[in-house]
Amino acid sequence: MSRIGIFMADGCEEIEGLTVVDVVRRAKMEIVMISVSGKKEVTGSHGITFLADETAAETDYGELDGIVLPGGMPGTLALGADETVNTVIREFAAEGKLVCAICAAPSVLGAAGILNGKCATCHPGFEEKLTGAVVRGDDVVVDANIMTSRGMGTAIPFALEIVRYFADDAAVEQIRKGLVYKS
Repeated sequence: MSRIGIFMADGCEEIEGLTVVDVVRRAKMEIVMISVSGKKEVTGSHGITFLADETAAETDYGELDGIVLPGGMPGTLALGADETVNTVIREFAAEGKLVCAICAAPSVLGAAGILNGKCATCHPGFEEKLTGAVVRGDDVVVDANIMTSRGMGTAIPFALEIVRYFADDAAVEQIRKGLVYKS
């Protein structure tokens, strides 16, 4: 079974992070919420506080098959400034493991040099931060092992594409129907 990690920083966009966690868990896949703040309690950009499963220091990244970065401000800035986040996303990209980012967070991938020659998307206004990317306006863009999405309103299709990456269309369709989500 695939095991995914999702970095959570104070100031993240709650819907982008927690929707991915919810949808992936509905697919009976394992996703670990990883706090980069050194404590398990995370407060999102809209004042919603939740508990991560682990801290970045507790996580065994070798056991993960993919990593997700939710957007939001100032959460994206915290992710981009975090040494562990940058090391993990670079290593995963180089190893062919799935690296995902939504909203403003694809800018972290751009700054890390991961988007060179890749198609990618982001929240409107962050396009210039997708260094080296072929910028697209699609809701979700998958280019090999790099997946990006535009924002809160695209969180469900983004999460469904993460499931599709590790499962199949039938699993995605079952979850989509259960969510009463019309694509």
